[in-house]
Amino acid sequence: MDRLIYTAMTAMNAAMDRQRVVANNLANASTPGFRQEIFAVTPATLKDGTLEARAPARGNVRGADMKAARVVPTGNPLDVALEGKALIAFQSPDRQGEVYSRRGDLRVGATGVLENGEGLAVLGENGAPITLPPGFGISLAADGTVLAADPAAPGAAAEPVGRIRLVNSEGTRLAKGIDGFLKVPAAAGGTGVLPPDLTARLGTGALEMSNVETADTLVQMIEAQRAFEQRAKIIATAGSLDEAGSGLMALR
Repeated sequence: MDRLIYTAMTAMNAAMDRQRVVANNLANASTPGFRQEIFAVTPATLKDGTLEARAPARGNVRGADMKAARVVPTGNPLDVALEGKALIAFQSPDRQGEVYSRRGDLRVGATGVLENGEGLAVLGENGAPITLPPGFGISLAADGTVLAADPAAPGAAAEPVGRIRLVNSEGTRLAKGIDGFLKVPAAAGGTGVLPPDLTARLGTGALEMSNVETADTLVQMIEAQRAFEQRAKIIATAGSLDEAGSGLMALR
């Protein structure tokens, strides 16, 4: 009996985790550049010799769906939409490495650092955040070069102050953590980073939106809820069978 209950319990946990992932995807249906998380459930059979003891379910985020989403014109010169499979390198929230995203709603922060809508600092080719001179007019070139024009020198050409670190993950496995950021799995205690892609291009004045399909995601949420309810019924049935068996033993 414990095998039935234990297996159903792990399946309930997996269904709950799936609901969390689906809810997170749905909450980010309007977040620029968001890539929906892919959830997978796998059985993990525990064997003792020839006996299959239990088959608990393990659910986790397998990665992110990197398919392209629609691009919406905004007219903002600091909004960028990446072409192909390029990604922008950002400084991680703990400032200990790099994270990657296609979120291109860029802005100049209060400290003069170029950042996106989440407040993550945009990294330059040297791996450091791009810092801009105060009061200068900022524009972006198709190759990611950041140009600054001095307002005190009308008619003067804008000067490059850095270049956005654009990378391509093709051929490299990316992981998506519970913080929602794309990362290269660290190996042997080091921090994984993607190599720069010098051929990557971006378009300005537009944003790539989330690739979450709202209708499909709602269906997934209903499926996850039903799966949880089914496992709960199995545990309730197991309890009833246990009580019935105890009653039969008492009659003896």
